Amino acid sequence: MSKRSHHLMELGCIAFYDLTEFGAGKEGWLAPDAGTTVLCALDAHSLAIANRSLVLILGWSDRDEQRVKIRPELSPIEAERITAIEWLVFDDIKVIAVGTSRGFLLIYSLRGDLIHRQMVYHRQIIKLRVRGTKKDLMRDISSEDVCVVMPGVIARFDGSDIQSMLQRWFQDTHSHFFDAKPKEDLEDDGNSHGRLPYQLWNSSQHYYCALTIGDDAVISAFRLSVDRKRSLVGTILSKVMPATFSTIASFSKMVWRSEPTPNRKPEEKLQSFAQASPLTCLKDYPRKGEKLTLSPSRTLAAITDSLGRILLLDTQALVVVRLWKGYRDANCFFMEMLVNRDDKPPNSSHHAPGKSDYCLCLAIHAPRKGIIEVWQMRTGPRLLALPCAKGCRLLQPTYRFGSLSDSPYVPLEVFLLNGDSGQLSVLNRFLN
Repeated sequence: MSKRSHHLMELGCIAFYDLTEFGAGKEGWLAPDAGTTVLCALDAHSLAIANRSLVLILGWSDRDEQRVKIRPELSPIEAERITAIEWLVFDDIKVIAVGTSRGFLLIYSLRGDLIHRQMVYHRQIIKLRVRGTKKDLMRDISSEDVCVVMPGVIARFDGSDIQSMLQRWFQDTHSHFFDAKPKEDLEDDGNSHGRLPYQLWNSSQHYYCALTIGDDAVISAFRLSVDRKRSLVGTILSKVMPATFSTIASFSKMVWRSEPTPNRKPEEKLQSFAQASPLTCLKDYPRKGEKLTLSPSRTLAAITDSLGRILLLDTQALVVVRLWKGYRDANCFFMEMLVNRDDKPPNSSHHAPGKSDYCLCLAIHAPRKGIIEVWQMRTGPRLLALPCAKGCRLLQPTYRFGSLSDSPYVPLEVFLLNGDSGQLSVLNRFLN
């Protein structure tokens, strides 16, 4: 049964799992500034933890759930390692995506079967970002996608292409289970269903805005376009240099073309880059941009830097609208809360809160201070200050494909995983 405190509700525990391969047992092993980087990805009832060579999938709500170990085939010659993990969750399919230091995207089933392996670009994958955008006054279409972020490079996969590939794989796997014939081997590039297509920008009518942070500039913004006479393979790899961590902030209409399947595998060639025109740049040496997170509407970005500051950026006006100081090594996530409401909490049967009932907030985990703070956006007060142990990490579940039409509305939540006690808790979204 879940335990409640004033601001946290305990949901489950991972302490009964043997996590010594990830450093468990040492104080603060899960802390974001730990010597050995441990990657985490959260989903409903499941947690994925990874180190350089191993991914572990475990259930945090049911200790009887069997854990799954995945050891990707990595190149020892090039010291290849795991650098990013993320859940890909569709209506009836859930898989884990893995990015490597050589630029490979790997997709595994919950049994540990390799479903898909594809080279994105010859650079380390820093982040796998899953996102959905609703149709509104600013965007004339809705879309769901997976962005692969690398130093100086952004690649975008359409969610429907990934879903179609996964459905074919699971259907074939199910049919081969009842078929006496052995299952066909993967193709030379590691795929049994061909490469996933990338996408092209339609620069004649719309453009993309990419925000980047890194060593050369705290913040940079680029207008991204593509020359339709080039790059007709069906791939988008957007050159945004220099950057160490990049993400697409907003986008609108796009066109795409699937790469035709050749009779024989062609020699692998690097994809030519699309054009990136600089819009604005904030340079303040020696300050460097470190982490970036976007609000659900993509209109705000929270950026941490190497001097312990947090900048709140309006992504449409490209203006810093708020600044916090003294937050070294901080991690930020946007969340939604019910604040100063006179009616009953959200579990009341008399009222089911909608999106308009929630206010946007920013949760800041400052590990050096041992505190979690929640601030109301854009210029509101601090709503919550919650002490936390050194070995804690702030997490947010991945976006679930198909959730754009969810009813009732599911607000954006933030979870706290205590590596020392193994407790997983959620920040209460009701606050008086």
